[in-house]
Amino acid sequence: MNQLTPSSTTRREFLKTSGRIAAVSALAGAVIPRVHAASGDTVQLAIVGCGGRGTGAVMNALNTATLGPIKLVAMADAFEDRLKKSHESLSKNKKVNTMVEVPEEKKFLGFDAYKKAMDCLKPGDVVILTTPPAFRWVHFTYAIQKGLNVFMEKPVTVDGPTTKRMIALGEEAAKKNLKVGVGLMSRHNKALQELANRIHGGELGEIILMRGYRMHGPVGYFSSLPKPEGISELRYQVQRFHSFLWASGGNYSDFYIHVIDHLCWMKNAWPVSAQALGGRHYKKSPEGIEYIDQNLDTYSVEYTFADGTKFFYDGRCMNGCENIYNSYIHGSKGSAIGSKHGDQGLPSAIYKGQQPKPEDLVWESKVAPAEQNAYDNEWMDLIAAIRENKPYNEVKRGAEASLVTSMGRMAAHTGQIITFDQILNGDHEFAPGLDKLTEDSPAPLQAGPDGKYPVPMPGITRKREYGTA
Repeated sequence: MNQLTPSSTTRREFLKTSGRIAAVSALAGAVIPRVHAASGDTVQLAIVGCGGRGTGAVMNALNTATLGPIKLVAMADAFEDRLKKSHESLSKNKKVNTMVEVPEEKKFLGFDAYKKAMDCLKPGDVVILTTPPAFRWVHFTYAIQKGLNVFMEKPVTVDGPTTKRMIALGEEAAKKNLKVGVGLMSRHNKALQELANRIHGGELGEIILMRGYRMHGPVGYFSSLPKPEGISELRYQVQRFHSFLWASGGNYSDFYIHVIDHLCWMKNAWPVSAQALGGRHYKKSPEGIEYIDQNLDTYSVEYTFADGTKFFYDGRCMNGCENIYNSYIHGSKGSAIGSKHGDQGLPSAIYKGQQPKPEDLVWESKVAPAEQNAYDNEWMDLIAAIRENKPYNEVKRGAEASLVTSMGRMAAHTGQIITFDQILNGDHEFAPGLDKLTEDSPAPLQAGPDGKYPVPMPGITRKREYGTA
């Protein structure tokens, strides 16, 4: 999305002058050949981060074999069980197992395993980055040094400083003719693509309101109990990354970014500010053990665009409550359903009134079965760009979507109105120095004297999302 709000001129100039500093210095002097895979060349893949989403990304990548030969040749993870489970799952899948060629010597473990996996590739191959997002800029930097094309999972940043760093890295990747896809698959959903074209063409008139929801029971590593014996503090926090803001941006960033991104796409702009509410209602497990994660159980965010338009987002992780998980757009000429269910569920639709009544239906998406999987679509688009040597770089948009998501989260956690420029230019990097992380490094988050981790305290901690500021 290239449309910018009025304050974006300031943001753009800031990024041009200061956003490159840390990232670009790491690439100084690196000379990368401008290479690409022709239609008959074999594209080799390496995966860094072998959890469920990473394994799924490999499957989607291998599904592009209709465009030319492709195979998985290296895997890396900090946890042996995840790597083993991922490899077994891929090796047993009859659809792709012939394209999985990862011998034991190309399975790498540890916090430096990403380098070893990427070292197995040649320039022009593809590395899949699906670790917790805190590590995205670290791994992306090395991928650029190696001349690798990249697919990275969302979110790509969790705070302002890493957002500026990622945008600068994205510019460096483009200069080296590297192709980079970001796992915001809604942008590759054929129904949402047509809906966006219709809205941008004026079929809804002026957008006057947008609503997004993701409300269901706890999933993933949303809540966590105290660290068990036999695992380091650092490994525990990386393992349960949804529970810790430094690692993932918490459940708000990881769970809610898709709907936030695609509704901003419909508006063709990023909001300039956010104010929000949030609450932590369930502090103990059913057994009475206190949870130690940093997440709130409920979030209600009001985003404001430069023209005053509002976008309301409601998130909730509670059992036994009403489950609502979809998105709506209201305009001066009618309304639309973006996602009917989930992050980008079919069909999208337009209605002539403000309620989705069947008799008021104006348009409903019709997508061919072969194009209904947006996870496959995003990989088809990326691999086609690589094979045809066409420009392809989703980093800036992915970083800005991540920042806007963090803006809403920060508004809830501080109780303040947070602006786009404020969070972009903020100095709170949750976990600086991750490029130097080792097994012996202390965890970026430390418990207080009472043994508890800091949680957001809106109105008390107002400049940062936790701590003393």
